[in-house]
Amino acid sequence: MSHLVFVFGTLKEGFPNFHINRGRRVAGEFQTTTAYPLYLVGERRSPWMLDDPNAGHCVRGQVFEVDAQALQALDALERVHEPDGYKRCSIRVRPVQGGPTLEAQAYLKDPAQFEPERETSTGPIPEYTLGHAATYQPRPTRKEVP
Repeated sequence: MSHLVFVFGTLKEGFPNFHINRGRRVAGEFQTTTAYPLYLVGERRSPWMLDDPNAGHCVRGQVFEVDAQALQALDALERVHEPDGYKRCSIRVRPVQGGPTLEAQAYLKDPAQFEPERETSTGPIPEYTLGHAATYQPRPTRKEVP
């Protein structure tokens, strides 16, 4: 079974975590049909799209068709089973150039995790660009303790 996933940040083609995205790209650029706030957060400058519909902008991104194994790899990267991770939600997106809307999965942050008074943030922004990606810092890899 395949799934459609809307990616708006580091998982986009040509961006820092694209190597983890094993999906087949659906042609074109897409945007959310509902506005969401997209921020660059913390010292790592991670892109966070908050699960706060009707705030922010219609966010631009790409859509990929993935199988169950690829979806599990994305879930692991986005830490969906961790308290501070993203949650995978169904949202609607449409091609920027026009066309029918699609239902796709997207990785959103709980707005309660966003504390702009405690951490550096930029946004809301309508699109995560290569310029933004140049400031991104990957999560440090955890070393296994023997």
